[in-house]
Amino acid sequence: MPRPLAALIPVLVLVLVAACAAPQQPSAPAPQQAAADAQGAGPATAPETQVLRVSFAWPTHIDPAMGSDFSSATALANLYDTLVFPEPDGGVKPWLAESWETSPDGLTWTFRLRQGVRFHDGSELKASDVVYSMERLLTVGEGFAYLFTGVVERVSAPDDYTVEFVLSQPNGLFLPSLIRLYILNEDRVRANTKAEGPYGENGDYGQEFLQTHDAGSGPYRVVEFPLEEYLLMERFEDWWGEFVPNAPDQFRMIAATEPATVRTLMANRELDISDQWQPIESLEALQQIDGVEVAAFSNMTGFYFMLNNRLPPLDDLHCRRALSYGFDYDTAVSLEWPGTTAMVGPVPKALGGHNPEVMTYPYDPEKAREELAQCRYADTIQDYPIEFVWVSEVPDEEKFALLFQANMAEIGIPVEIVSMPWLSVVENTSKQETSPHLVSIYVSSDLPEAGPLLKQRYHSSTAATWSQNEWLLDPELDAAIDDALATLDPEERFAKYRAIQADLAERAPSIFVYDQVEKHAYQSYVDWPAARGEVIPVMGYNLWAPAIGLDR
Repeated sequence: MPRPLAALIPVLVLVLVAACAAPQQPSAPAPQQAAADAQGAGPATAPETQVLRVSFAWPTHIDPAMGSDFSSATALANLYDTLVFPEPDGGVKPWLAESWETSPDGLTWTFRLRQGVRFHDGSELKASDVVYSMERLLTVGEGFAYLFTGVVERVSAPDDYTVEFVLSQPNGLFLPSLIRLYILNEDRVRANTKAEGPYGENGDYGQEFLQTHDAGSGPYRVVEFPLEEYLLMERFEDWWGEFVPNAPDQFRMIAATEPATVRTLMANRELDISDQWQPIESLEALQQIDGVEVAAFSNMTGFYFMLNNRLPPLDDLHCRRALSYGFDYDTAVSLEWPGTTAMVGPVPKALGGHNPEVMTYPYDPEKAREELAQCRYADTIQDYPIEFVWVSEVPDEEKFALLFQANMAEIGIPVEIVSMPWLSVVENTSKQETSPHLVSIYVSSDLPEAGPLLKQRYHSSTAATWSQNEWLLDPELDAAIDDALATLDPEERFAKYRAIQADLAERAPSIFVYDQVEKHAYQSYVDWPAARGEVIPVMGYNLWAPAIGLDR
């Protein structure tokens, strides 16, 4: 690293540490009051009631056809059952489906359902509910629908305990994708569906109702959900599965990531597990609190600077490569938790089919200047300042924005830094006309292979979502991803994944920053499998409450 920048980084870090310690807004309440507000009013609970309290970045969507981010995936996993369940080794095990079989051509999948499973209203879960849930997900087309769009041709229920899926083509990931098909109580949703809505005879498809209520059969059910404050769930005693001893009676997901608030809650033992977005300095301070520890574990998440490939000057390949060569990856990694490593290509190294031999962009300011000189905007680059948007609920992201700004100043590219709430980021990245030049976002694979993440990140069908800001909209790339996902032989499928990664790396559509080490502060009285190393590498399932014990 050049000496001027080396001298600048410690100063930046010191400034940021001081900034993190100060209130972010002049009108913000004192930490004690903020902590009280963060807990939410909620109904009074008996002293013996065991409540698991976890902080999250907000908003949280509990409609199975809408939610797809970390907090939403956590809520859905606790409220709903699925046909199969993810295992720590990346496979799946029978869940609502006790068994299944596949036709010789790989197109027809038949599942036999567990009998006697009860929804939260006491009615029995039937095959028709599975059919309804899949058809609704495909029709709404949001959330995890991308896993099944273009894959499932039709679904039917030959009898009450048999479900048959017919695929449009063989798909090697159809079975594990079913961990994201959350089964809804059809009768409950229909009884709460508004007649007027965008889905014809299905009206609003129960979307307004499912914004604050559940229709599941999972281990927990919604008690109340003030949308901007918290989600309170209680244990469903008639759940067919098993709870570990001392599993929580209630699970409160709290909308709070502000470091001072989280530290106060943890110090007062009013929070059991922190969100994963706490700054390093905050985690180090939390470790000093008696009885508080930090769990850090690898996951399937990458940290990206998403470049808008349609917006000048980033619509020029050489400009994107200039940014990629101009960023100091080693310093970025040094600002993170020990054990963090730089990304190698477009997907995290933990995923099956990762290509370790893709083109990489080491920090090389001279090479960056050479690329910039070839950019068609080279002579007017000062007229195109790069807008760098970071998520305000994740304070550590500002450090990377400042590092990027300093790096780009070295090679003559102006950068403007913008802090933006997560909800606004989601809204803005859903449209080309409002997508920024660059947004820093963590994206986790929904399955333990590279293919689903490649589709989530770069396929045209998922372009209008928060998980990509690149807007490649390339039919040839779409076809390559679809072909890879349809390949049944794992070795052949992985080879196709690696070819796609090599192509993307050459294009430099994003800056691949680092593979995330997920970090949470937690109270020592929490018996948490993930803290013991029993990690389920699927977003949302490491905070599956039936497996977490509380011994206060």
